[in-house]
Amino acid sequence: ILKMPKAINYIVVCLLILGLILIRFFEDTLFYDPYLTFFENDYLYIDNPRREVAKLLASTVFRYALNTAISLVILFLVFKDRSVVKFSGIIYVIAFVLFMMAYTYFVVNPKQEDYYLFFNVRRFLIQPVILILLIPAFYYHKFKN
Repeated sequence: ILKMPKAINYIVVCLLILGLILIRFFEDTLFYDPYLTFFENDYLYIDNPRREVAKLLASTVFRYALNTAISLVILFLVFKDRSVVKFSGIIYVIAFVLFMMAYTYFVVNPKQEDYYLFFNVRRFLIQPVILILLIPAFYYHKFKN
């Protein structure tokens, strides 16, 4: 397992978190996503935006992959345990398949009554929500054992 001084480890983790923040900050320029402005407005009462489905799905996959890669490195550096990374990788793959299926359905079949559920499914794909859930779960598991 990678050996580095604690200070360097903390700096790298902070830089990786900064990377996640920068992905979010520059999302307008890095990714194709007409839903960024759609969900900023009162989306429950307006029509679905025009979109290029294949481009949107590819952009979402790319963003999820970036967030996942950074998140897995953060988990490794925080817990120094390959089994945590392997288990997390499985969680990320399962989540990707399930959320991407739902996301694709909502993109292809937009219905106003589904917008709130779509908003939340999309959130799991474009933001590091899984990382935010896994870190306390692994800390709890680590201290309980």
